[in-house]
Amino acid sequence: MNLPLLAQHLLPHRLLSRLVYWATRWEWTPWKNFLIGQITRRYQVDLDEAEQPDASAYPHFNAFFTRALKPGARRFDAEAAALLCPADGRVSQVGTIADGRIFQAKGQSYTTDELLGDALTGAPYRDGRFATIYLAPRDYHRVHMPWAGTLRETVHIPGRLFSVAPFAVAGIPRLFARNERLVCHFDGEQGPFTVVLVGAMLVSSVSTVWGGLEIPPYASRPIRRDWRGRGIQLARGAELGRFNMGSTVIVLLPPGPAFEPSLLPHAPVKVGQPIGRFV
Repeated sequence: MNLPLLAQHLLPHRLLSRLVYWATRWEWTPWKNFLIGQITRRYQVDLDEAEQPDASAYPHFNAFFTRALKPGARRFDAEAAALLCPADGRVSQVGTIADGRIFQAKGQSYTTDELLGDALTGAPYRDGRFATIYLAPRDYHRVHMPWAGTLRETVHIPGRLFSVAPFAVAGIPRLFARNERLVCHFDGEQGPFTVVLVGAMLVSSVSTVWGGLEIPPYASRPIRRDWRGRGIQLARGAELGRFNMGSTVIVLLPPGPAFEPSLLPHAPVKVGQPIGRFV
């Protein structure tokens, strides 16, 4: 095992993530401007498309990181059968779920049951489809609905907080099924679908539009919340939640949709672009 991968196993994931959580909310002006400036320059963040393009106007770093976009900055495909990309970023992997197994990277895979926390909710996706989108620090960090749906259940699953950078995805077995994550189950016109917000080292905080801050606190056991009968219906393209810092989104679909041929690993993607069609 090389040094970066060894460090992933030895570092105190949750302690470091807690420190970053508080550091990114510190409102001391020199500190927050320093952090924002570092990220903006290092990753060439395009603030022209932000609703607030003045980097110094954000009260703290996390407000900058979860910034809203100007109206019209993203185009949402209007075709009724189009499945929309849930986040800005790059495709990590996309394809068919083969007998309940999801491809992670060369030589690495994990099961839908592991990812979702039980076999019952994984059953509809046994031979379904999946798309894994990686969000880098420069990206817009709000997550949107790939398809219209009614929220049925969420499951906060405890775990590690390995990095989700490409080197870790390639080298750490079953990474996405081992990291702390929030599983969001929806019912749509074409059947169930699931959006999984995967935490990562330093970037493990997750919020949703219906529940507010979901992670932290970190869980010691799976926490299920039944949302049936609450009338939480989200339109296709509506904001679902956000990463307070960035990570990875995984969309699980039952058999049926066909992905766009151009949707290949490492391809850049934007919120709202069509990534597939229901046929």
